[in-house]
Amino acid sequence: MIRQWKSVQMTRLFVVAIGLFTTASLLAQTLPQETPEQYQQRMAWWQQARFGMFIHWGPVSLKGTEIGWSRGGERRGTGGKGEIPVEEYDNLYKQFNPVRFNAQEWVALAQDAGMKYLVFTTRHHDGFSMFDSALTDYKITRSPFHRDVVRELANACHQANLRLGFYYSPPDWHHPDYRTANHARFLEYFHGQIKELCSNYGRLDILWFDGLGGTAKDWDSEKLFPMIRSLQPQIIINNRAGLPADHDTPEQEIGKFQNTRPWESCITICNQWAWKPDDTMKSLKQCLETLVRCAGGDGNLLFNVGPMPDGRIEPRQADRLREMGAWLRQYGKSIYSTRGGPYKPGPWGAATFRENRVFVHILQWKEDKLTLPPLPCKVTGSSLMTGGKHTFKQTDEAIEIEVDPRDRQDIDTIVVLDLDKPANIITPIGIRSASLASGKQATASNIFQNSSVHSPDKAFDDDDATRWATDAGTHQAWLQVDLGRPVGFNRVIINEAYAGRIQKFQLQRLEGETWKTFFEGTTVGEKGEFKFEPVTAQQVRFNILEATEGPTIWEFHILPAEKK
Repeated sequence: MIRQWKSVQMTRLFVVAIGLFTTASLLAQTLPQETPEQYQQRMAWWQQARFGMFIHWGPVSLKGTEIGWSRGGERRGTGGKGEIPVEEYDNLYKQFNPVRFNAQEWVALAQDAGMKYLVFTTRHHDGFSMFDSALTDYKITRSPFHRDVVRELANACHQANLRLGFYYSPPDWHHPDYRTANHARFLEYFHGQIKELCSNYGRLDILWFDGLGGTAKDWDSEKLFPMIRSLQPQIIINNRAGLPADHDTPEQEIGKFQNTRPWESCITICNQWAWKPDDTMKSLKQCLETLVRCAGGDGNLLFNVGPMPDGRIEPRQADRLREMGAWLRQYGKSIYSTRGGPYKPGPWGAATFRENRVFVHILQWKEDKLTLPPLPCKVTGSSLMTGGKHTFKQTDEAIEIEVDPRDRQDIDTIVVLDLDKPANIITPIGIRSASLASGKQATASNIFQNSSVHSPDKAFDDDDATRWATDAGTHQAWLQVDLGRPVGFNRVIINEAYAGRIQKFQLQRLEGETWKTFFEGTTVGEKGEFKFEPVTAQQVRFNILEATEGPTIWEFHILPAEKK
């Protein structure tokens, strides 16, 4: 065991060192003097925070449509048009008077929710500035409201000691010089606004760019970043301005397990980024599971709300955030200042740790007990953070946890394991599901942009953070897996990303050269479980007959026939 432990420790330290070297090398493009140790120190508070508030807001809230994307004007560099005529969209600010906006209330809500930082959209792709920029008249202080929203919000954050971040979109579909022969003139404007934001609002902790895939050359980031860091040396910058900068930003999905470079998932509390009347809101269980899975993957969650036209954050959204805060006041020690691991997230849940203490977040119970792979150390004690009775067993083959059904929590049952060694030197451990298709060879009729990131095998990799995806506009598709040999099964579980796109499907098996249908269904949903009479097959196909938009699947599990 000691020899095995030393081997694991050396491997773990080597992986971390490589990660730090890679990150430091990338950062050298924009901050040559920063060492890996200085980078870690600058990022420390952010990684410990784990949870932040994202706010998308502007005059478009008057229409209840998506910010920026509903604008009907030309989108140079992107293409497409929104549903609101450009003349109407660009003049919404003349009616915008959010008299119930109260920066202190927003900040208090973020803190009630247990959020440790706040990121506000100072300017989106539509080009409207929510701050009093001296470089344009297309701004909030020219609206009937007149007040500088960004200044009031910055002051409120500083007074409450809440870390402050500004979202800023480099693309600007309103600016006449953007992506024209005069683009250099636009860059002067863009850099000038960033200088205003970094100079006029006190300490700024985060700059969150949204460059829509633009390159460093598009934004002249080689000059932009040093200017930013000269004004705000401690600032954290995301990876959406053409340079890697400080962290990755998966959008509307939970990032994959990654502990060698920081990441942050930006996800909406409803479906739309900006406020929309009667938009579907996530349940408390969905919200907290998202947070837990982000932390378990060693990432942060930047959770978005869209305030209403009058300036208030919608009461039902505010209530949901306060519910999250109430949960965090009880169990936040298992989220804040933790790292993801030593177990990678899986269908069962996720794990976080701090020093020698591991928090096992059990989000789904499939059997009477949870069986995890063995740990290369001794568990010196276990307890149930959420209260009640449990039993724990450690062997050379497995870790087994049982919790009295009466004490299993609907949202998250948290078991605490105390180790005799620090958890950070354990190589992260992945867990295979019971799916017969796990890790098997897969093919598909369509792959999003032919990218390996969204290849069909991603639906069979037991990783809830990866997915098979199809091109936009795809209304029919198939996903196929070879189980290696004929096996019996009588149910499948399908996790659909962007649930609701699939409207009609078949499950098929290959008999000779003919695909035979053994199950037909309509919608799949976020997690669809489908049972049928036992089937024996080697080749299985998920045949999507109707989809409103390109279907995409997180995981497709084929489960052995249940014993009677």
